[in-house]
Amino acid sequence: MQGLLSISRVIDTVNTYIGKAASWLILVAVVISAGNAVIRKVFSSSSNAWLEAQWYLFGAVFMLCAAWTLLANEHIRIDVVNSLFPKRVRNWIDIVGHTLFLLPFCILLLYDSWPFFLKSYLQNEQSMNAGGLVVWPAKFLVVAGFVLLFFQGISELIKRIAIMRGELEDVHGGGHHEMAEAEAARLLEVAKAQGLLDAAKK
Repeated sequence: MQGLLSISRVIDTVNTYIGKAASWLILVAVVISAGNAVIRKVFSSSSNAWLEAQWYLFGAVFMLCAAWTLLANEHIRIDVVNSLFPKRVRNWIDIVGHTLFLLPFCILLLYDSWPFFLKSYLQNEQSMNAGGLVVWPAKFLVVAGFVLLFFQGISELIKRIAIMRGELEDVHGGGHHEMAEAEAARLLEVAKAQGLLDAAKK
């Protein structure tokens, strides 16, 4: 298991580095967007290349940061329901979800997106807009994003199994559950205190 955990750490490190680097593209997109708006208002002109650059940058952030988001346990999930289950049940839900849904979904998308990108690359596909950008790098982002997400799914599966075997500390899995329990306990104490205050007033 330690060998698999070493592989998991490598995957986590790579996806963290790529995710943090790609997140800076948000700033670049904001600067380009602001520049386009100023030029359009002041000079009454615009460039399709710069407009498409914004879309490319947004796509790059979305695709290249998806694996990092999964690593940080920040993907949307139904915490209201998930927090009601015991920790072991939630671990099994993660294992089944990664095995039967996430990983097959990534494989399916890679199977479909690779020919989609390759055809565009071989044709050196260009934007249909005048002065637009070359298209295939944007299509490659789909392939790259799902490759990273697939490997991060493998890493999460390894870590979840290790957690259930007691070989790894659960950093994320119990957080929301314990927070919900703590909040419920706090509200109960407040209610009790309020009841005592009301009784004292009487």
